[in-house]
Amino acid sequence: MPDLFENSEHSLAALGWSPFFEEQRDAEEAHLVPLRIATVHRARMSAQAQAGRVKPVLPHGMKTTDFAVGDWVLADPETGVIVRRLERHALLQRKTDGSHIPQLIAANVDTLFIVTSCNDDFNPARLERYLALANEAQTNPVIVLTKADKIENVAQYVTQAAALQRGLEVVTVNAKLPDAATALARWCGAGQTVALVGSSGVGKSTLLNTLADKSGDEAQLTGGIREGDAKGRHTTTSRSLHEIAGGGWVIDTPGIRTLHVSDLATGLDVLFAEITELTPLCKFRDCTHAHEPGCAVLAAVKAGILDSARVDRWRKLSDENAANTPQSTGARGNKSTKTPQRRR
Repeated sequence: MPDLFENSEHSLAALGWSPFFEEQRDAEEAHLVPLRIATVHRARMSAQAQAGRVKPVLPHGMKTTDFAVGDWVLADPETGVIVRRLERHALLQRKTDGSHIPQLIAANVDTLFIVTSCNDDFNPARLERYLALANEAQTNPVIVLTKADKIENVAQYVTQAAALQRGLEVVTVNAKLPDAATALARWCGAGQTVALVGSSGVGKSTLLNTLADKSGDEAQLTGGIREGDAKGRHTTTSRSLHEIAGGGWVIDTPGIRTLHVSDLATGLDVLFAEITELTPLCKFRDCTHAHEPGCAVLAAVKAGILDSARVDRWRKLSDENAANTPQSTGARGNKSTKTPQRRR
């Protein structure tokens, strides 16, 4: 392991360190060195130190699955052994089929670039799932539309994307050109961390190469899409942290074909704010906005104020979230966790 203090290439602030993390250090931990997790594999990890990339050592009882790319840990400077992981200010995670333990996507992300292309991959319902994920993690979401140079009417995609959430920013780019880095620069400044999520083949790896100014052997592998269905091939197989040419950091993630929602407390409320705000006006407190008399949401749909398709998508995600989220049952002090059965 290289010396973690000498010949420093970066300041801690440049790596994304902030008062949020500094305040978690105890006085007796002043000798420990902060490391930022850069890659996580089944049996090993790497981390970014001030002096460069290192391989931290896991102590007995810790597993690689306990960590996400972007995590901050405190390690012994002599042995490289991780002492503990610091609390995260943001965590992106998702439920996977057949597992009760969420899969960690990325930690301590300031901005989530939700990447989709201007072709058959563009799917408002799928984008809403990513937005709910970002909202729940309290991470700023930005829709990045790629392959904009291949179509004539980009405005229709921008309009549809911007309508998915209040205040949502949408940026169109040609991921292969340096202009893409310029268009996204305000989220990629020194010490800032962004993450790229989206389906395979939408240009995430190409965009990463542009942001990080990678080429040749250093570049991430990229792959095209099938012309018949616009589906892409997985070229990124693991999550990894890369330095952005402008001073920030970007976390690349594998393409996600299926994104289930679960354990959302506020993510859907932010996404569907126009529905959430009408709920207190409904006649019944437990209104499902499906058939009840005196429903303010249904009245807004009938009046043309709300889009019925949007309400249908809200209902689908709400039902899915309820079905996937464990609930505490039983008397106070003797509660047990129960996973609800899916509705049929």
